[in-house]
Amino acid sequence: MNNGSVSEFIRTHFRHFNAATLVEAAEGWNAHLEGGGKMLLTLAGAMSTAELGISLAEMIRRDKVHAISCTGANLEEDIFNLVAHECYERIPDWRALSARDEAALLERQMNRVTDTCIPEHEAMRRIEAAVMEEWTHAERAGERFFPHEFMYRILRSGVLEGSYQIDPANSWMVAAAEKDLPIFVPGWEDSTLGNMYAAHVISGDLTNVHTVKTGIEYMTALADFYLEGSSASSIGFFQVGGGIAGDFPICVVPMLQQDLRRDDIPVWGYFCQISDSTTSYGSYSGAVPNEKITWGKLGVDTPMYMIESDASIVAPLVFAYVLGW
Repeated sequence: MNNGSVSEFIRTHFRHFNAATLVEAAEGWNAHLEGGGKMLLTLAGAMSTAELGISLAEMIRRDKVHAISCTGANLEEDIFNLVAHECYERIPDWRALSARDEAALLERQMNRVTDTCIPEHEAMRRIEAAVMEEWTHAERAGERFFPHEFMYRILRSGVLEGSYQIDPANSWMVAAAEKDLPIFVPGWEDSTLGNMYAAHVISGDLTNVHTVKTGIEYMTALADFYLEGSSASSIGFFQVGGGIAGDFPICVVPMLQQDLRRDDIPVWGYFCQISDSTTSYGSYSGAVPNEKITWGKLGVDTPMYMIESDASIVAPLVFAYVLGW
């Protein structure tokens, strides 16, 4: 039973429409866990720069989340914030910025994400230097790791600890590294560090492009995770936003069923999506959950919820309810 003040407020005031769906989804999450289920969470958008780690880290520590699929941006931006938070700048009037205002930010090497500017030198280049040592060491040793494993290595080494500018308890990546949480990062090449890695390969600083494992290898690892996990318990799917972070992992079920012709693969046991995408023709992010039944991702009896709202508002509230805050 949730007894915290936030949970009580939500139960009292969130009665209808998207608010009611939020409550139903959070209670469904708790019921799924109480029934012995596990939960995979997907992160699209700029949720790490939105500092979702303040609540997500505790969800990981309390075993409410058992795996994460995220964009490369969310993987790295939690660590950027960890070491450079005091150098970030918030732009309250970001909608009023002119092209010249944006160019002035570029001149100062302040990369804007909506209302927040990430400092290139203090955040991006600092992490590049740390992970470059790991890339180089792995290449020389003939070792290969996934992008998130390289992040785990720099966090566990302690090399960044003297640079922390937030409480590490509010970093979801620190919590994930402590738990050795399975993470899947499709399309990592699209991220800032992915671009940097490509640049080092092009320049010859690194000579083996395969030192960082690929998306196909992530899919095979995800298949192993799902096969092992679903044999013991139902696995749920909580999707923050849309895009590749959600589409990549949910496809593991039809891949196992249809492409590997396994008839013993259960569908996802719970599904919820937070989305502000308008439902439209061909849109994945805006597609209603029922459409996923036709692809073999969800079943007729799968509990399904779609909360049409801003994930930066909704996700912390759902997490707070699940945590009993």
